[in-house]
This record gives sequence, structure tokens and C-alpha cells, in this order.
Amino acid sequence: MYVRLLGGGSGDGGSPRLWASDRDTLVVQGWKTGHRDRIEIPHRLLAFAEPGTCLTGLEDTNRGTFIVTGTRVTDAEALTIMQIPGHEAAVEVAIGQELMPDAALPA
Repeated sequence: MYVRLLGGGSGDGGSPRLWASDRDTLVVQGWKTGHRDRIEIPHRLLAFAEPGTCLTGLEDTNRGTFIVTGTRVTDAEALTIMQIPGHEAAVEVAIGQELMPDAALPA
């Protein structure tokens, strides 16, 4: 799987990070939580989502972070590109479509 960096935390090589994949999914890199399919990311990482899209599988921790549930990334090509530090992991999630509440209102 090929991944393309959308953005991330702190400067060059900073993390957590948000990636787009060649499988029309998002790959989210964040802190390990002790659960294989869950990572933790700061709220501000969502700012790197491409316009009109959003992340799926989020649970707010109420402390400035989200828990993201997805499929753990084990693809060698993707892991080589991402160079994830040992205290982090990455999960793959579906790309959600951003829909504003007032978009469904009649004109």
C-alpha cells in the first residue's frame, strides 16, 4: 500500500500524522493504546483531512484527543514510508464525507 502524507504534528518528522492511501482510505498514525485496532490522536490532527472528507471511527476522550478505531496497518511498503516510532502505531479507516447539518435544509 502506498501512502501520501497529508500532515502531522510537530515539524519535520513530527507525529501523530494523517496519511492518504492508494486504497481510498485514510491511515492514521498515533499513540498506542494497548488495543491492536485503536490509537489515540490529538484533536488538531483532523485539520489535515482533505476538504470535504472526514475521519470515521472517532471517540472523544474529553481531554483534547480522540481514540481512532480501524484496521492495524501491517503493510511493509506503508510502514517503510511512515517510519513510525515504537510508541506509536497506525490504523486504516474509511474516508467519511463531510456533511454540514444545514446542507440538508431546503433552500
